[in-house]
Amino acid sequence: MMKRDACLKLLARHVREEAIVATYQAAFDWMRIAPRDLNYLSIGAMGLASSHGLGLSLGRPDRRIIVLDGDGSLLMNLGSLATVAAAAPANFAHLVFVNGVYEANGSHPLPSNGSLDFAAIARGAGIADAAAISTLAEFEAEIPHILAKPGPVFRALKVVAGEPSPQDYAYIHGAETRTRFRAAFAR
Repeated sequence: MMKRDACLKLLARHVREEAIVATYQAAFDWMRIAPRDLNYLSIGAMGLASSHGLGLSLGRPDRRIIVLDGDGSLLMNLGSLATVAAAAPANFAHLVFVNGVYEANGSHPLPSNGSLDFAAIARGAGIADAAAISTLAEFEAEIPHILAKPGPVFRALKVVAGEPSPQDYAYIHGAETRTRFRAAFAR
């Protein structure tokens, strides 16, 4: 099993002009590891990171969009997988951090007792390029594919929490943060 922040540190080494759509704990970790103007932070909209990412990918088909989601968050909006599959955006990658809990709400266990296979659910919804990853070596080998292959690409990353990140809601919801993202995304 991987630590979520270790996965994000690997990803940060490769990200350049991609827009990152991150939600809840993945967003807090990503902001600690890779603060940048092309970060779209989807806090307060549990389950909607994939929908936000899809909208951005359809609006800017020339820019790669990477969604950093949680399994509890995605579980609240599984229908988004079918919508992503139907739209089939070539610039869309969805990384789901699977730890079996609603981490943002006190780490209450998901109702599945850890038996959900999110990659199989994504494939069942029509996303052909869907797989699970459970080691850092596998993830590192997959990053070039995730960043370059026509999407939609879906990866379920089996993780545990890593180093705690500050939960800076003022920054995430600040008007300046949104203005910087809009300006960077428009370039």
